Amino acid sequence: MASGTVMNATSSGGSNDVSLEEPKKMTREDWRKKKELEEQRKLGNAPAEVDEEGKDINPHIPQYISSVPWYIDPSKRPTLKHQRPQPEKQKQYSSSGDWYKRGVQEHAIATRYRKGACENCGALTHKKKDCMERPRKVGAKYTGMNIAPDEHVQPQLMFDYDGKRDRWNGYNPEEHMKIVEEYSKVDLAKRTLKAQKLQEELASGKLEQVERDHNSEDEDEDKYADDIDMPGQNFDSKRRITVRNLRIREDIAKYLRNLDPNSAYYDPKTRAMRENPYANTGKNPDEVGYAGDNFVRYTGDTISMAQTQLFAWEAYDKGSEVHLQADPTKLELLYKSFKVKKEDFKAQQKESILEKYGGQEHLDAPPAELLLAQTEDYVEYSRHGTVIKGQEKAIACSKYEEDVKINNHTCIWGSYWKEGKWGYKCCHSFVKYSYCTGEAGKEIANTEASLLEEQPREEEHMTKPKTLMEIHQEKQKEKKKKKHKKSSNSDSEGEEKKKQEKLKKALNAEEARLLHVKEIMQLDERKRPYNSLYETREPTEEEMEAYRMKRQRPDDPMASFLGQ
Repeated sequence: MASGTVMNATSSGGSNDVSLEEPKKMTREDWRKKKELEEQRKLGNAPAEVDEEGKDINPHIPQYISSVPWYIDPSKRPTLKHQRPQPEKQKQYSSSGDWYKRGVQEHAIATRYRKGACENCGALTHKKKDCMERPRKVGAKYTGMNIAPDEHVQPQLMFDYDGKRDRWNGYNPEEHMKIVEEYSKVDLAKRTLKAQKLQEELASGKLEQVERDHNSEDEDEDKYADDIDMPGQNFDSKRRITVRNLRIREDIAKYLRNLDPNSAYYDPKTRAMRENPYANTGKNPDEVGYAGDNFVRYTGDTISMAQTQLFAWEAYDKGSEVHLQADPTKLELLYKSFKVKKEDFKAQQKESILEKYGGQEHLDAPPAELLLAQTEDYVEYSRHGTVIKGQEKAIACSKYEEDVKINNHTCIWGSYWKEGKWGYKCCHSFVKYSYCTGEAGKEIANTEASLLEEQPREEEHMTKPKTLMEIHQEKQKEKKKKKHKKSSNSDSEGEEKKKQEKLKKALNAEEARLLHVKEIMQLDERKRPYNSLYETREPTEEEMEAYRMKRQRPDDPMASFLGQ
C-alpha cells in the first residue's frame, strides 16, 4: 500500500515532467510508416531528420548508433549528442598565446619590510631558502632597505599535444624587430659612409662622373643577378615554388654515349660514370663533349679553385677578412702574393741551411731516376706488351745493397742452406766472406759429408779422471739405493702377509655364505626370509678372489672332488 501511494504521488506530482515509463508498443501500421519514411530519407525523397541543435542526421547511420539511451534522453528525441564528446569530460587546455610571465612586478615597489617576506631580499613571493639573490651581510628584514620587487605569480598552464611541441610558444615578435632595426641602422651607416667617401673622391678629382655611372650599372646587375633562373629551373609565380626539370632535353644520357658493354661503368643509383666512355675509341678527351665525372672533377680550374678555397679558410682562421664568393679578386691577389712569399721563404731557408752545414754537391747530382733507371710510377700493360694505363712500374727499392757479389762468388750469401746453416750456392761454402772455389768446393763438401756418415763421430769432450770427492759421493748414493731396496722388500713382504690374512677371512666368509644359501634353498619358498635388509656394497678384491676360488663349475672334471 505504501509503495502504491508513492507511485501515485510521483505520477500526479508534476504534469510538465517527462515520465520515465516505457514507450507504448507501436502498431503494425505505425511500424510500416516508419520504415517507409526511413527508406524515403535514404533515397533523398524526404527531408532528413533534425536534432535539437538544428543539424541534419544522416539517414544511413545504423540504428544502434543513432538510438538514444534512456539514461541520456528519456523522451527519445532524435539526436546524435550522445555520440559526440561530452563537454564535462573534456580537458581544458591553455590557449596558444598563454605563457609564463617574465621579469618582476614593476608597478608596485615596497618601501619597507612586510611580514612573511624573504628575510634576505624582502620579496613577498619566496622565502629565504629559495632566494636567488646574493646573501646580504644584513638582510632586508633588519635593514628595511633595498626591498626587491616581487616576482610574478606564474599561472598553471596545461597545453595539448601541439601546444607542448610549439617551438614558438612564448616568443615575443618585438624581439625580432630590435634585430631588424639594428641591421637597418648598420646598413644606413654604411651607405652614409660610402656617400661621404664618394664625395671626397669627387672633390679631389680622383673619380670621374663616367666611372660613377658605370659602377652604378654594375651594382644594379649584381643586385638583380639572384633573380635570374638557373638552367633547368623555372619559377611558378602562382604556386610560389621552384619547378626543376629532370634534365635538359638537348643533353645525351651518359649510358647512351658508348653502347659497348665493356666501356665505362654507369652507376644507375647515383647516376655517375666516373671513367671516360670514349677511352677505347681513340678520341682525345679534350675533343669529346663528355669524358667522365673524374675528368670534370680533376681538370681545368677545379684543383686551383679548391686550393684557393682552402687558402681562404686558413686565412680567415688567422684573422684575414677574405671570402671566395664575396671578394674573389682580393683573394686571388692575396693568394698569389702568399705563394711568392712562400717560395722566397723556402729558398732563403734552403740557402741558410746550405751555408751553415754545406752539401751543395749532393743537390747538384742527377736525379735517382737517371742513376738507377727506376721510377715509382704505376703502369698497366696489355697481353701484347703495350701500355694500357700509367707508366712503367718501378721495382721496390731497399736501403740495403742488392745482388752485390764478392770474392769471385756467382751467388749471394744465403742462397744455400743445409743442416741449419747458410752458405753460398755456387761453392757450398758455409764461411761468410770466403773465396769461391766453384765446382771443386762442391766435390770436397760432398766427400766430407759422406766420410762423416761412414765413420762414427768422436766424442767432443774427453773423460776427465774423477776426484776423491766424486768417488765418495757415488759410494754414498749406492749405499742409499741398497737401503731403499731393503726397506721396499720388507714393506712388500708385510703387505703380502696382510693380503693372505684378508684372503683367509674372505674364504671363511664365503664358505659361511654358501652354507647359509644351501640351508635357505632347502626351505619351502613360503618360509624363506626376505633380503630387504641385506647390505649392498662393492665387493673387495679378496672377496672376489674367494668367490672365484669357491665357485663350482659344472664342466670342471674335478668338480665332484671339491666337497671331499
